[in-house]
Amino acid sequence: MDYPENVKEMINDFQFLTDWEDRYMHVIDMGKLLPSLNATEKTDTNKVKGCVSQVWLISNISGGPDPMINFRGDSDAHIVKGLVAITLEIFSNRKSSEILSLNAIEILRELGLDEHLSLQRANGLKAMIAKIKDYAQDALN
Repeated sequence: MDYPENVKEMINDFQFLTDWEDRYMHVIDMGKLLPSLNATEKTDTNKVKGCVSQVWLISNISGGPDPMINFRGDSDAHIVKGLVAITLEIFSNRKSSEILSLNAIEILRELGLDEHLSLQRANGLKAMIAKIKDYAQDALN
């Protein structure tokens, strides 16, 4: 697959970690590096529905016919915050059309995360990806 350079680097980092526990810890470490949202940003409007843990997602959309979108996010759970960080790494600072064309499920497979996530976490991750794609689609309309 031809992914953006930062996504290729993330895949290479994960492929270096052969043990699931090491990957799990790397996900948590990525979450620790993600800046927290402030309390005023953790609103129902920014909350991702369908996640068992609380997840908030904020988009900053530039102008133009195919606007760039930057995402910020947060969660109240360590592993989920790491999954938010991975999702933002995949989608943030991209044109709307590029966001819509990226196959996040395939990228998660390449990271080796798809088979190790609980059904609830996988569903929450899909809800977050769907919300991001909705932002991108709305930005193009």
